[in-house]
Amino acid sequence: MGRIGISCLFPASWHFSISPVGCPRILNTNLRQIIVISVLAAAASLLYFSVVIIRNKYGRLSRDKKFQRYLARVTDIEATDTNNPNVNYGVVVDCGSSGSRIFVYCWPRHNGNPHDLLDIRQMRDKNRKPVVMKIKPGISEFATSPEKVSDYISPLLNFAAEHVPRAKHKETPLYILCTAGMRILPESQQKAILEDLLTDIPVHFDFLFSDSHAEVISGKQEGVYAWIGINFVLGRFEHIEDDEEAVVEVNIPGSESREAILRKRTAGILDMGGVSTQIAYEVPKTEEVAKNLLAEFNLGCDVHQTEHVYRVYVATFLGFGGNAARQRYEDRIFANTVQKNRLLGKQTGLAPDTPYLDPCLPLDIKDEIQQNGQTMYLRGTGDFDLCRETIQPFMNKTNETQTSLNGVYQPPIHFQNSEFYGFSEFYYCTEDVLRMGGDYNAATFTKAAKDYCATKWSILRERFDRGLYASHADLHRLKYQCFKSAWMFEVFHRGFSFPVNYKNLKTALQVYDKEVQWTLGAILYRTRFLPLREIGMLIILSEGCLELCRPIWQPPSSGATKHLKCTCPR
Repeated sequence: MGRIGISCLFPASWHFSISPVGCPRILNTNLRQIIVISVLAAAASLLYFSVVIIRNKYGRLSRDKKFQRYLARVTDIEATDTNNPNVNYGVVVDCGSSGSRIFVYCWPRHNGNPHDLLDIRQMRDKNRKPVVMKIKPGISEFATSPEKVSDYISPLLNFAAEHVPRAKHKETPLYILCTAGMRILPESQQKAILEDLLTDIPVHFDFLFSDSHAEVISGKQEGVYAWIGINFVLGRFEHIEDDEEAVVEVNIPGSESREAILRKRTAGILDMGGVSTQIAYEVPKTEEVAKNLLAEFNLGCDVHQTEHVYRVYVATFLGFGGNAARQRYEDRIFANTVQKNRLLGKQTGLAPDTPYLDPCLPLDIKDEIQQNGQTMYLRGTGDFDLCRETIQPFMNKTNETQTSLNGVYQPPIHFQNSEFYGFSEFYYCTEDVLRMGGDYNAATFTKAAKDYCATKWSILRERFDRGLYASHADLHRLKYQCFKSAWMFEVFHRGFSFPVNYKNLKTALQVYDKEVQWTLGAILYRTRFLPLREIGMLIILSEGCLELCRPIWQPPSSGATKHLKCTCPR
């Protein structure tokens, strides 16, 4: 009798035979084929369902992690629970060139994992609005009357004191950080202003305010803080969670014996204020950069953990902010026109009926330049292309390769594998009037800027009166939008050499519903060692000085002074 042996598809212990009793011999071959096909089909089905189950499991895990990140962003806009004793607070005053703003931040107690950073976020009041307040003018306006600075800044500190729980004041660090407006003052005037703050503030407020908490920060520091702020909000300092995230292989500086690590690719920043412009982005260890253009720092709460060590190129350009650039441009117009008038016997700009024709002002607008008791009259022609051509010499570019504004060295940027965020003037130029903030497209931006410049001033005023522009856009913005659009375009493409087809610039004011300011990076950087409080040690970092302060830090209940007096070993 014929038998069908099935052994090749199963382990030896599974061998068995089928005897087709009563079946015609001709069916033996067909039956063998049917059984083999059935077994193969069953195996294929089992494999398929295994793959589907695994894929769904890990896909669900990935979605769960993304959902958790979404929830974190949602809870970040909830009112801060000021009754929670485990919430800590920090206050930063940004003393800029045109005004000062105070930001109150908060964070829960650190989870104890040295690999994780503090979860710092903006404090929100009971109406869920960020605790932020701005005053004008800039602090540098008190250069000749420094004794008035404390009174000037008191409304900001009172505002913060009202929002931070009274029981938390003595342990809440206060930082007063001054930027470009103060940098341009003589050192003696800077010192007088800071001394007034350091003397008067501790008398009226109980915040943790040491001598190093009020300073004029360098452009390099400001650029680093801005870089830290955006990457923190984007979650680029977190661990890699799924395969969809862009990663880079990094060799940590000072750890040549260790293998390279994989971590999230960070974003670069471009920040154009009223007086200065900054650029900052991470560079590999293999790229040689001058010390004055390089920042190496550890954002981890343990100096021995190197996974949060970053190497960032930072360059700041004083005089390249939007307002300072316009001032330089007007100074050049005035000087050149006066000289031409003298040489050629002309009267250009000396009377309203013979104005200087300015291509960087909207069509038919009238403006004036006042210098040395003289007035020069301008009338806009709204020629965007001519405006760009006119301001190109102000970039101070050289013929050397790998240089940017003022001939400063700029490490190579891998444009195809990079991402940049543009803040302040980069955002205002694209959004306030042109209403196209977000993903930047050079061709679209250029067309919109050309159209705006070529539009008669009377029509622009009418649109302004009808509320067609951003709520915070004022007449100053409308008047100089044409110039600033051309300036931003030239700085980005000619100064920093980004190609006109670059697609990875986002101009932003908020990311994930949070206003991203360099102050966020400042509070993160300056409080990154605070988790060490739990083991009785506070580390204070100042420029080039790392201090371990064991006996000085005391809990507020002990009645100890709120000042931290650590001396830096020289």
